[in-house]
Amino acid sequence: MTPLRKRMLDELQLRNLAEATIEAYLKAVWRFARHFGKSPDQLGPEHVREYLLHLRNDKDDSWNTLQVNRGALKFLYCRVLKQKWFDEEIARPKRRPQLPDVLSVEQVTRILDCTHNLKHWTIMATFYATGLRCNELRHLKLSDIDSRQMLLHVREGKGSVPRKIALSPALLERLKTYYRWRKPVDWLFPSKQRNTEPLNEGTIRTLCRNAGRRAGTPILVHPHLFRHACATHMLDAGADLRTIQVLLGHADIRTTARYLHVSLKHLHAASSPFDALQLRPIDRSQDDGRQR
Repeated sequence: MTPLRKRMLDELQLRNLAEATIEAYLKAVWRFARHFGKSPDQLGPEHVREYLLHLRNDKDDSWNTLQVNRGALKFLYCRVLKQKWFDEEIARPKRRPQLPDVLSVEQVTRILDCTHNLKHWTIMATFYATGLRCNELRHLKLSDIDSRQMLLHVREGKGSVPRKIALSPALLERLKTYYRWRKPVDWLFPSKQRNTEPLNEGTIRTLCRNAGRRAGTPILVHPHLFRHACATHMLDAGADLRTIQVLLGHADIRTTARYLHVSLKHLHAASSPFDALQLRPIDRSQDDGRQR
């Protein structure tokens, strides 16, 4: 580990940032340095601009990915290298909110019905039943399942904020079936190669993608799609936004409110004011075809 990387790691850890954030920032800076073949302390604002444009124009990375890379480089230059030029020289991309893709109930059912690997089936069923993030599911332990109080304890939530989720009775029965077959000791979903470690995130993403392909799902299936489906289908079933916010672990209810825009039930519930107009029937016999 280079001295600069060690300094950045120390600064990240001192701020008690999540492990996922630390890993993402370190990787982003490593890729930046590799792109130019130089240590970042030998690079400046022109290199940062060039690199971010490379990610956007050449690699066609999403705006979210661009934000993560900008955040990592800002942390490096402002917090670690104590440079003051970053915000003045490096433009902040305008955030463009996007509506999430949502799987239908029928699509979720087909994905699960086409999955015959019990571990993979249980992972995706847990995603859909709980709305967990991928990293939260990875770090579930057997001790996090409280069958007496019917609760699921999320100890590794985003920003290290823990929360409790009501445990679905139907999911609990499936988890028991999985346990009797797999007999995990500590982690609920351990790595196949390293039983003392949780399942790798890349493995989870791959199994979701393959399950979607088998089911003929027209969109790319990834763990977060089940989270979106869980929230939207709960909203359709009558759950209020505050309940869904707590379930998903959103810090801001405005994030949860995005699901109002993709809930078909809520979209159809609001009638158009045009429906209330008392209009005369259209008489085409009086239409001479001329524009007036």
